[in-house]
Amino acid sequence: MEKTTEHALPAYSPRDMWILTASMAVLLVAGAWIFGVYVFAMAAMAYGVAIVIELAFAKGRKRPIERDWMITPLLLVLLLPPSVPLWLVAIASGIGVFFGKMIFGGRGRYIFNPAAVGVLFVTVSFLAEMTTDWLDPMTGTTTIMTPVWALHLGELEHSIWTLLMGEVTGSTGETFRLGILILGLGLIALKVINWRVPLAYIGSVFVITGIGHLLVPDTFVDPVMSLFVGTLLLGAFFLATDPTTTPQNSKGLIIYGVGLGAITVIIRTFSAFPEGVIFAVIIMNAVSGLIDNWHSEMEGEPA
Repeated sequence: MEKTTEHALPAYSPRDMWILTASMAVLLVAGAWIFGVYVFAMAAMAYGVAIVIELAFAKGRKRPIERDWMITPLLLVLLLPPSVPLWLVAIASGIGVFFGKMIFGGRGRYIFNPAAVGVLFVTVSFLAEMTTDWLDPMTGTTTIMTPVWALHLGELEHSIWTLLMGEVTGSTGETFRLGILILGLGLIALKVINWRVPLAYIGSVFVITGIGHLLVPDTFVDPVMSLFVGTLLLGAFFLATDPTTTPQNSKGLIIYGVGLGAITVIIRTFSAFPEGVIFAVIIMNAVSGLIDNWHSEMEGEPA
């Protein structure tokens, strides 16, 4: 990671940006292998909208297009269901890049992860398209049931191996969980992302769910299976680790990750939404600066 210009937060260095993009491209190809080549059409639409917005802002500000322009649309497609219409992809990409990134000043200046902003907007605005029309890669039909929802209802029949290999419904990039784990650990080993966030996030989901399952087994799901459903792994390694939207110190990153885990479990367990990762990321992005300020005050440093 590197420091951007004055008044900006840390952002991905060119090296880290290319490694991260290549890793997400692997997941995109895996998504196309599992769900079909329509995934590439989704990516083309997301990139087309994103590049138009990026070029417009670059021209208006009289400076080159930002080199991280390829990250947001790619991550956004990985977070979307693989059968959503292209117009919805266009809206998600436009909202994410325009309102989530560029109006804040672009690279190193946005508050919320831009991809999460785009996905959250279409989730709230187009609930039916985002939550009730999931493509089953084994049958080629659509269904309202996903593993995270089936686990919540006590009807999950998939094995961990099936969930790891992606033979289930889910978002475009979430189902090949074995690949996510391998690529995520590679990003940690190459120091592209900070290990504290995914460890604290995944670990807190397991611990909180486990304690709840012991105390109220009818309300809280199996803690092991909870790690292999939904966008948890994808979110932990690729979404929640954006250095621009996370705290800037080690203790703060742990607090941030635990907060992500707690919010995800609460939403998964008690809300009408079967998944809580996007909501958790947006909420913790909002308090990331407060965590840094709190840490500075505790350490006696200027905020």
